[in-house]
Amino acid sequence: MSVRGTPLVPATPRVISPSPTPSEQDAADRDSYFGPVTRSAARKRMAGPAPVEEELDEDDVPELRRARTRSRSPMDTRRPTRLTSAKRAKTPNGHKPVASAPLTNGALGSEKATNGHLSPPTPAIYAGWSWRDFSRSPSPLGLIPIHRRWRAFVHKHEVPRKALHVSIGFFVVWLYLSGTQTYAVCPYLMAALIPISLVDVARHHYAPFNRFYVKVLGALMRESEFSGYNGVIFYLLGAWIVLYSFPKDVGVMGTLLLSWCDTAASTFGRLYGRYTPRIRRGKSLAGSLAAFFVGVGTAAWFWGWLAPTKGPFPGDELFMFTGSLHLPVKVCELVSLTPAQATVSGGVALGIVSLWSGFVAAASEVVDLFGWDDNLTIPVLSGLGIWGFLKIFG
Repeated sequence: MSVRGTPLVPATPRVISPSPTPSEQDAADRDSYFGPVTRSAARKRMAGPAPVEEELDEDDVPELRRARTRSRSPMDTRRPTRLTSAKRAKTPNGHKPVASAPLTNGALGSEKATNGHLSPPTPAIYAGWSWRDFSRSPSPLGLIPIHRRWRAFVHKHEVPRKALHVSIGFFVVWLYLSGTQTYAVCPYLMAALIPISLVDVARHHYAPFNRFYVKVLGALMRESEFSGYNGVIFYLLGAWIVLYSFPKDVGVMGTLLLSWCDTAASTFGRLYGRYTPRIRRGKSLAGSLAAFFVGVGTAAWFWGWLAPTKGPFPGDELFMFTGSLHLPVKVCELVSLTPAQATVSGGVALGIVSLWSGFVAAASEVVDLFGWDDNLTIPVLSGLGIWGFLKIFG
């Protein structure tokens, strides 16, 4: 017979966390069973004070002295006892070191509030020249306003920059077809190189001028050039070196390889580089193959069609490649070959020199020479490679 006022609900088995805190134990004792509640009652219960997290020494309570893997209860944050005593760092005067201000967005001790998202570091003030300033570091996002607005067109695919890059090659072809000599172009390149370099140095010393500079020319820049030197400087310097130092056909080829092979390597490397092996940081097999094939096509087009059909022009008589290749005299004597047997001409010679031009273009695009900009290394190394090859076999 039941007593009036006593609920006829059977006792509900309780499931307790492996290591509950005393507050959770008290709450479980008070509220061992919960019947159906309304939404307002549930909100009031959730709005109540949270259980107090109390540090409890498990060694004092036998029920909590057990092995367990992961618990839902707050973990004990006590540091384990070290086997050896740790030495505290001290300053020379014996006082404890003072904690420095936190780094916020690259600036020391900045109190500027952040929104919780990652942002590129604030560019440091110009602190002098270094060899690593020639480096092509990865381009972040957020330093140049137009890169944030046109992320795909300007920042990712670099369409304006590549268009300028490729157009220089067509301008060189136009100069060749107009009969302009390479030594006549060098003074104009130097006349453009000097003021552009001075302006680039000046903008690193005056932050307002640098902001105006990148606002006007930001579409043609990489964001890594915000605090580094502009790639146009190395483009002009590389073109000046190869046109001034090498014969006419080698100088023209070095400039064309810079203009077209570098653009092809960058374009195809960004599109398909993820699917091919990486040669080194920032260089993939897809980009190198693109530079190779474009270099082969450029050499075959220039020496096989443009120069023979549109020329000859003044200065073409000094071409290093005249349509034939031969082994050196000492090699012919060593292997007992006549000069006629050691000479190839026509399409075979054009194919060999084209393949070599594509190889040196791809190799100069991949190589990292002291971290210098490839706008400087591609024309110089390509010119040296082609000149040395034709010097031996031309």
